[in-house]
Amino acid sequence: MIIWETKIPEYLTRKQNIIRTVLFTAVFALAFINFYSPFGVNIWYDITTKIQLFLYSSLIILTGVLVIVISRIIMYHYSKVKRLNYVQYILWVIAEIISMAAFYAVFVKFILKDERYFIDIFKVSIKNTSLVLLLPYSILSLYFSWRFKSKQLEELSYKDKLAESSKKMIPFHDEKGALRFSILLEDILYLEAADNYVTIYYIDNGKITKYLIRNSLKNLESRLQPRNIMRCHRSYMVNFEKVKIMRKEKGGLFLELDTDYKFSLPVSRTYVAQIIEAFSEYTE
Repeated sequence: MIIWETKIPEYLTRKQNIIRTVLFTAVFALAFINFYSPFGVNIWYDITTKIQLFLYSSLIILTGVLVIVISRIIMYHYSKVKRLNYVQYILWVIAEIISMAAFYAVFVKFILKDERYFIDIFKVSIKNTSLVLLLPYSILSLYFSWRFKSKQLEELSYKDKLAESSKKMIPFHDEKGALRFSILLEDILYLEAADNYVTIYYIDNGKITKYLIRNSLKNLESRLQPRNIMRCHRSYMVNFEKVKIMRKEKGGLFLELDTDYKFSLPVSRTYVAQIIEAFSEYTE
C-alpha cells in the first residue's frame, strides 16, 4: 500500500485532540498576529495602547479561528464514518489555510479598506496563515504521537507484567476440567492425594492453609511438573522451590520444606533418582 493511501492515526481526529488543536492554534495565532509585524494588526489600525491592540487582535483571531472550528467539527463527524488517509488530510489542511487566508484577505480589503489589490493581499495572507496553522499543527502532531506511543508502551509494559504474573499463578482444575483454585507458585508448599481428592497445602498470611479439590495427582502431574511442582511419592507432589534440605536417613530420602514449622515429605524409591537429579540441576 502506498504511504499516501495509508489512513491517518486515529488520535488526530479524537474529540479531545481536536479541541486541543483549536485552542492551541487560537493561542498561537494570537501571539503570532501581535508579534509578527507583517501580519500584525498594529499596521491595520492606529492603536495607541497594547491592551487595545490585544483586544482588537483577539477579536479578529477568534473570528478567523471559527473557520478552523467549523472545519474540525466536520472532520470529526466525517472520521466517524470513514477515516481520512494522508492525502485527504493534507488536502483538508490546505483547504483550511485557503479558507482562513480568504477570510483575512476579505477583512483587510473590504473592512479595513486596504488600497492594495486583493490578489496581493491574498498572497500575503496565504503565507502568514500557513505559518499560523502549520506550525501549531506540526507541534501538536508530534505531541499527540508522543502521547500515543507512550501510552502504547505503558500498555505493553502492563500486559507483560500481567502475563508474567499469570505465568506464576498456578490454576487447579477438578476432574471435569473446571477451574476450582488458583494461587501463586511461590505460596504453594505441596500436594497430598487421598482417594479421589487432592489437598493443596499453601501459605496464606504466614500460616499453612489447605484447599481440597476432586482430582488425582496423576491428572495434575503433567501440568504441574514444568512449574517445578514434582512428584516425590505416590501420595505427594512438592513445590521444589520450597525444598530447603534433602536428607537421607535409614528410612529413606526426605525433603524438608522451608517453613516456620519443621516439616518434611518422604521420597519413595520410584522417584529417588528423579528427585536427586532435579536437586542437582536446581543447585548448580
